[in-house]
Amino acid sequence: MKRIAKAATLLLLCLLPATSARAQELMAKVNVNRQKVADTKGDVFPALEKKVTNLLNDTRWTELKLKESERIQCTFNITVNTYSDTDDSFSASLLVTSSRPVFGSGYSTTAFSNNDTQFGFKFNEFDELEYRPEQIDNQLVALLAYYAYMIIAADLDTMSPLGGTEVLQRAEEVVNAGQTLDYPGWKAFDDNKNRFGLVNDWLDGSMEPFRRMMYTYHRKGLDRMAEQPDTARAAIGEALTLLDTAHKAKSKSHLPMLFSAFKRDELVSIYASHGTSEEKQAAYDILFSIDPSQGSNWEKMKK
Repeated sequence: MKRIAKAATLLLLCLLPATSARAQELMAKVNVNRQKVADTKGDVFPALEKKVTNLLNDTRWTELKLKESERIQCTFNITVNTYSDTDDSFSASLLVTSSRPVFGSGYSTTAFSNNDTQFGFKFNEFDELEYRPEQIDNQLVALLAYYAYMIIAADLDTMSPLGGTEVLQRAEEVVNAGQTLDYPGWKAFDDNKNRFGLVNDWLDGSMEPFRRMMYTYHRKGLDRMAEQPDTARAAIGEALTLLDTAHKAKSKSHLPMLFSAFKRDELVSIYASHGTSEEKQAAYDILFSIDPSQGSNWEKMKK
């Protein structure tokens, strides 16, 4: 798996020279769902889908050196709740998900996923979307830049310990600029699940076990599952212990529950009919303490 080989170069993220051989970081698929809004004149929805896709895929977000085959696969599903052609305003939600390949298999695993219900912005079909980090004054561009950085940072954290730090700091800079945009989701301490809350927790020193968990779970766990399943499952148990440590260090953080949510089915498949009863019980206890609402699913791991 070619993308796995990039792990050794991740710490040089911001030192890599420019080169015409580099590919952009993202390979995003964008879908705009407009079923909730009445028919409107013009091509604003197809234009939105096309221009969001172009911004995400044509922007070089970092100095990371990637081959075309190493671009991060991700989806941006935008559901439009209301739209006004009077002032070009949209209220919407975004379900964003990224994945990375698992070494030695044809399987891809989710590395980041979030449902942003405060995805409001203005857009006209003739607008040009361009990201300029020195001047973040467009809400839609800021939203897309934020999630581009979060996707890349999460991917890097799965590849090397704390590998996404510099990119997370760029996401934090977008959040800081977002304070002036007068839209919800950017404000400090309004909601621990909002955009500020996610990146703030990801960079919080007390949540470092969460980030080390990302590396342990993916590189020491999943990437070894095909060749050394018992060793890999033990590493995943170690990762869950780190997740538990992070949860206890900052119990109000949304990150541990977010991770358990998008990894739920995968975790069940890892432990169901595999591993010792002690491994299953330890995993169950941690995950149930983080999200007891999924208790019936965690029970499946003990079978």
